[in-house]
Amino acid sequence: MGRVEGKVAVITGAARNQGRSHALRLAAEGADIIAIDLCAPVRSVGMYPPATEEDLAETVRLVEELDRRVVSRVADVRDSTALRAAVDDGVAELGRLDIVSANAGIFEIHPALEITDDDWHEMIDTNLTGVWNTCRAALPHLIDGGRGGSIVITSSTAGLKGVPNTVHYTAAKHGVVGIMRTLANEFAQHSIRVNTVHPTGVDTVMIQNKKTWGLFLGGEEGATREAAEPAFASSNALPVPWVDPVDISNAILWLSSDEARYVTGVTLPVDAGFTIR
Repeated sequence: MGRVEGKVAVITGAARNQGRSHALRLAAEGADIIAIDLCAPVRSVGMYPPATEEDLAETVRLVEELDRRVVSRVADVRDSTALRAAVDDGVAELGRLDIVSANAGIFEIHPALEITDDDWHEMIDTNLTGVWNTCRAALPHLIDGGRGGSIVITSSTAGLKGVPNTVHYTAAKHGVVGIMRTLANEFAQHSIRVNTVHPTGVDTVMIQNKKTWGLFLGGEEGATREAAEPAFASSNALPVPWVDPVDISNAILWLSSDEARYVTGVTLPVDAGFTIR
């Protein structure tokens, strides 16, 4: 038996990177998957390319290779009606809901006074309101199931400490901790556990791009991954520049399994010691 055998998990931002990793890790341990992603550009994000419907189709293919059922939907976490329909469709097809990975998010770098009103609202709408929309769409199904459940919200080390040049991102990632703590109290009576995970830099397109490399190298033009690696490593206590998506997936798997059946309201760093530096 897998650690989440027979359960159903909804994952936002599932087309690639951390979201795909979470889908595959949970599927490998027995879960069926509802995979949701925007699969389109977000106006204020220009430092890395958007996920595509082809990316989401590849996540579906990989989950099916693990002999698990999967339902995929294109939906924007900012659109509560569309997101609720996507979750409802997935639950109707797969029969239940037990695990929620509120993973969808965007990242962009700007000095604080260069952030426009639109930049601010797009970040908050996606990374904060989008998490609330995900929880709100999923909670009725978790309650109706009568089996409890697990919600894991992906925050960041920027949800535990301030990170320069990311005030809108950092505000949103702090904000989801408030969502988590409130829901953990409010829905404990239903045996629904709610936690956050807080990664350091993860080896995905969100940090593996010229703009982020340049930030870590003091604004250097033409920065490379190799040149930036020592600067990333200096931010962590452990001697690694970044962690792998599966490291976050392993934490989400544990928090979603019966091994963590009494763990709720926790901010869990998976950060190679970033927050103790």
